[in-house]
Amino acid sequence: MSSAKPHILIIEPFYGGSHKQLISTLIEGLCPADYELFSLPAKKWHWRARTSALYFSQLIPIDHEYRVLFASSVLSLAELIGVRPDLCQCRKIVYFHENQLVYPVREVKKRDCQYGLNEILSCLAADIVLFNSQFNHTSFLDNVQPFLNIQPDFKLKRIREKIEKKCQVLYFPVKFDKMPKRTMNHPGNGDTDLDKDRDQECLHLIWPHRWEHDKNPMLLVEVLCELNRSDVNFKVTICGESCQETPEAFDNIKEKLGTKLVNFGHLEREDYLKTLIAGDIVISTADHEFFGVAMLEATFCGCYPIVPNKLVYPEIYPKDNLYNTSNALTKKLRNWCKNPRAFRKHRDQFFETFNFDPFSAQQLVPKYVDILNRDIN
Repeated sequence: MSSAKPHILIIEPFYGGSHKQLISTLIEGLCPADYELFSLPAKKWHWRARTSALYFSQLIPIDHEYRVLFASSVLSLAELIGVRPDLCQCRKIVYFHENQLVYPVREVKKRDCQYGLNEILSCLAADIVLFNSQFNHTSFLDNVQPFLNIQPDFKLKRIREKIEKKCQVLYFPVKFDKMPKRTMNHPGNGDTDLDKDRDQECLHLIWPHRWEHDKNPMLLVEVLCELNRSDVNFKVTICGESCQETPEAFDNIKEKLGTKLVNFGHLEREDYLKTLIAGDIVISTADHEFFGVAMLEATFCGCYPIVPNKLVYPEIYPKDNLYNTSNALTKKLRNWCKNPRAFRKHRDQFFETFNFDPFSAQQLVPKYVDILNRDIN
C-alpha cells in the first residue's frame, strides 16, 4: 500500500447547495487518495466568511504534502495563508460562485465592506481565480476599483490589473446525465389525442429559488396576483430552499392564489425532479444571479425558462426568453396561459436549438481536473 499523502487540499466553508454540488461533482473525477476535503455545514454564511480561515488553520494538518489548494471565495484565503504560511507553497485556486462586490443590500449603509475586501485579498493571494460565468467575472473586476474607492483616506491603485491576469471563466458543471429528461412533441408531427388533452390543461409555472430577498419574491407575487386577476388559468409551484423566516412577500399567498398554488415549500430531490418534469414554465425574478443551477436543471427537465434581461441570464438564454419589466413578464405569462397549445409548440422549438453542452459536467469536469492536477511549475 502507498503511504503517499493527498496532494490536493479542498476547502469549502459553506458545504451545501451549489457549493456542495460543485465539490461532489469534481471529486468524482479525482482519485480518492489524491485529495482531502475540509468543510463546514452551509449555515451562518456571514460567520463562515469571517472565521473559517482561523478554524481551518487549526484543523488542517501541519505534516502534509499538499501541492494544490482549491477553495470557494467564502474562505478568506489571505488570512489562512497568513496564519499557515506552510500552505503558501501550494498552487492556490479560488472559485467564485458569486461575488460580494455587487450583492444587492436592502440598505447601502448596512453593507459590510469586509466581505468584499476579503474576496479582493483572496484573489491577490491566489494563483488562479475561477468564475462560474462571464457575468460573475466582469461584474467583479469592474467593481474592484469603485469598491476600494470607498476607503476615505487614500487611494488603492492597480489592484484590478493584478487580479485580472489570474482570472478564468469555467462554467458550473451540471450533472445533466443524472437527471430525467422529458420527451417533447415536436411541431409538424400532427395533432395527437395527447395534444388535444394537454391543450385543455392549464400551464404549470415553477419558481425554484432560495426564499431570500435577492431572488425578489415580491416581484413573483405581484405577477402571479396580476395573472390571477386576469382570470387566466394556471397553476404554480413555489419551492426552493426556505430560509428560517418566510419572506414577507409570501404572507397570505395561499389565500391570494387559492387552489392555483399547488405546492408551497421545499421539495425533496425526487419530488422536485418529478415536479420539474411535469412543469411547463420556470421563472426567475432574481436581482442577484451569477449562474443559476436551478434554472438550468429545470430547463433540462423540459420547463421553458423566462428570465430577467440582466445578470448572467443573457449569457445563457436566447433573447426570446428574456423580459425587461414586470409588465413584460406578466404579459408573456398571460399570453402563454391563454393558449397552452401554442406555448407547447413554441417550447418544443426552443428545445430543438438550445445547447446544454457548455454547462454539462461531462464536458467541464475534465477541465477542472486538468487545472487541479496541473504541475506546480
